[in-house]
Amino acid sequence: MIERKDEPVFFLHRGKIPLLLSIPHLGTQIPEDIAATMTDVASRTDDCDWHLDRLYSFAERLGASIIKPLCARYVIDLNRPPDDANLYPGQDTTGLVPLDTFEKEPLYRRGHVPTDQEISRRRAVYWQPYHDALARELDALKEKHGVVLLWDAHSIRSQVPRLFDGVLPDFNFGTAGGGSALPGLAEAMADAVQHRSAYSAVANGRFRGGYITRHYGRPEDGIHALQLELSQRTYMHEQMPYAYDEIRAARIEPLLEFLVSRAVETLHTGRNG
Repeated sequence: MIERKDEPVFFLHRGKIPLLLSIPHLGTQIPEDIAATMTDVASRTDDCDWHLDRLYSFAERLGASIIKPLCARYVIDLNRPPDDANLYPGQDTTGLVPLDTFEKEPLYRRGHVPTDQEISRRRAVYWQPYHDALARELDALKEKHGVVLLWDAHSIRSQVPRLFDGVLPDFNFGTAGGGSALPGLAEAMADAVQHRSAYSAVANGRFRGGYITRHYGRPEDGIHALQLELSQRTYMHEQMPYAYDEIRAARIEPLLEFLVSRAVETLHTGRNG
């Protein structure tokens, strides 16, 4: 457990293989002082990437390093740039400190929208420590192994009209249009899904990778970053209470483990074939 001024911020498990699993939207905690300014909607943390630590439980057994926050994305979004620039210009999205949910429900009570000073405080207390630790772990793994894969794990409801039309494919791989990882890696992952299962998959579609993928992926320096936005219908119930579905998850866990292992192996061979 990593703490800052007695307040838990994130958890980091250090592994032994060239793989760092980041789950930046896993957290559900909202500190009391922040919760006091928020609506009842916020307490549901609807837009959490539910249960991904459980779904990726194989990662620790594989020897991966794992980093995950404790606080909810409603406190601050760890996958947004610190200047709050829109990663998808021209498209609606939530910001560094979200003011509403994916359903456009307000998160703050009238008169309590975070000020610039409050946003800066949250960036220093929650955002920066996570990114400092992520960067250090990537550098340590790169120094030890010569190459490292950052697998940025996300999930989302299969239908979110605010963010995309229709139903989202099951697997959405992103490498910033091919710039954050070995060329063709995202496409190879999507092809593997379609060859080994009945799930749908796309590479660099609606979700091409957020700030973490785009900022840390430097394949020319041996640091490869890939984001997977997984449709929640593949492993859980998408309505409250957002329960984990053992039957669905049992089908998808082995495929995820295969994909992660194959991606790490691919970086060592330098080939996607």
